[in-house]
Amino acid sequence: MSLKMSKNLIVIVGPTGVGKTSAGIEIAKYFSTEIVSADSRQIFRELSIGTAIPSPEELSSVKHHFIHSHSIHEIYNASRYEHEALELLNRLFQKYDTVVMVGGSMLYIDAVCKGIDIMPDTDPEIRQHLKNRLAAGEMESLRRQLKKLDPEYYLKVDLKNHARIIHALEICLTTGKTYSSFLTNPNKTRPFGIIKIGIDTDRARLHDLINRRVDKMIERGLENEARRVYKHKGLTSLNTVGYREWFDCFDGKTTREDAIGFIKRNSRRYARKQLTWFRNDKTITWFEPHQLNEIITFTERKISKK
Repeated sequence: MSLKMSKNLIVIVGPTGVGKTSAGIEIAKYFSTEIVSADSRQIFRELSIGTAIPSPEELSSVKHHFIHSHSIHEIYNASRYEHEALELLNRLFQKYDTVVMVGGSMLYIDAVCKGIDIMPDTDPEIRQHLKNRLAAGEMESLRRQLKKLDPEYYLKVDLKNHARIIHALEICLTTGKTYSSFLTNPNKTRPFGIIKIGIDTDRARLHDLINRRVDKMIERGLENEARRVYKHKGLTSLNTVGYREWFDCFDGKTTREDAIGFIKRNSRRYARKQLTWFRNDKTITWFEPHQLNEIITFTERKISKK
């Protein structure tokens, strides 16, 4: 069933810790609708504290989707999310004129709003060679090679995400082109309108919010949560801030105090990466966390013009 363009997806984006969850809930309440989470780690049911899933009270106040919906043992990526999220949106738009999406996972949001870029086939021998180098401890050499071959993507990618670095390198080495050059496919047309709202605040306040949130995670038992999944530390789903720092601690590479400090530092770094990505999207209109009334007024005006 095709959807009328009178249907609208309100997308709430911004850096980690800025307050997207609470803003999204209030906006969803206002429009009497449901929330689709666009967080690549909150989908995993084994992770709660370190992924900062909404509280039980928040989850009961507005229906959420893609929270604890999958397992860390599943292979999950932005392409699969695009497929599942669009199927869900099609169902939700049969009930609602407006749906809210909330999250900070850049690729997941782009997957729904723009579509996944089509990548060329790669050479299996090149992939295996890169994996052998990774296994031999040449990660820093792989990073330098990516910086040389595709400096644009090097500035965007999570340099601790081995899988993404290897994938980008295999594309570069197989095609002789930059990985970034394949990230510019024309946007796919969606059967609904998209209104993007960015939430941000000044750096000092954001860093304070992030540091305090990490402290609360520690108080709630993040260390024990990380220890419960420690035996699965090789999974891509666990290669994320808030867990890999604890894994290093459990391996005896760092102290407990260092692990907490690294979580705060890496969370701040991730926030900067998110903002760099989102600031390049000129379709996003930015607000402070406290400007809820302004966000709703702006959104209503945008909807009325469609």
